[in-house]
Amino acid sequence: MTSEAYRTVGEERRSRWLVTCDHASNHVPDWVSGGDLGLPASDMARHIAWDVGAAGLTEALAERLDAPAILSKFSRLVIDPNRGEDDPTLLMKLYDGSIIPGNRHAGPEETEERLARLHRPYHAAYAELAARRDHPVIVAIHSYTPQLRGRPPRPWQVAVLHSHLDSRLAHPLIARLRDEDDLTVGDNQPYSGHLPGDSIDRHALSQGRPNVLIEVRNDLIEEEAGQIAWADRLAPILCDILRETGL
Repeated sequence: MTSEAYRTVGEERRSRWLVTCDHASNHVPDWVSGGDLGLPASDMARHIAWDVGAAGLTEALAERLDAPAILSKFSRLVIDPNRGEDDPTLLMKLYDGSIIPGNRHAGPEETEERLARLHRPYHAAYAELAARRDHPVIVAIHSYTPQLRGRPPRPWQVAVLHSHLDSRLAHPLIARLRDEDDLTVGDNQPYSGHLPGDSIDRHALSQGRPNVLIEVRNDLIEEEAGQIAWADRLAPILCDILRETGL
């Protein structure tokens, strides 16, 4: 299933897992500033516009979990689907040192159009896909840049983000990943795992659904080989944890 806001894969798959990718694309629809936010291609290719490598990892992981997946089809700079509608960072005008010209003068009417055509359809499809499953378990896939401008390098290869409201999957996943000799694992790093109104809050926490958000450093998954390797690594661990926790 697809629309201008999202695409889904593997809807016929039968496991309890639902794999999601809020920042799968750096696409700017042609009705938004003529399809160009005024940034150079180099900026649109980096983490400010999307989660590099996350879409490929999402699809590979979903296949291994026998799970459906939903992926956004618009850049987070157009409007961020991992933010609530009243979040001040919903429509960014400055991000990691880059001014977003196409958003500079975006007011309430422009924001409302982007919400109506992109943000809300994505979340409606996300909710519908989750509701089809008996006792769904949500795993959200994101990626992060190895270093923000003017900041120190980030030491983690992978991080697990979670809310204090539900860490049932996150804590055992962190423990399992930390048993791997070659990994430095972030616990709610480099970002906090609880943002009111975000996708996990909306579709998992508010519904009492088990959930976890996995961030992989994007230089490790920018190519297909890395995406496959991480999917192969994460899938059996996630299945073991779900079985062991009895959720």
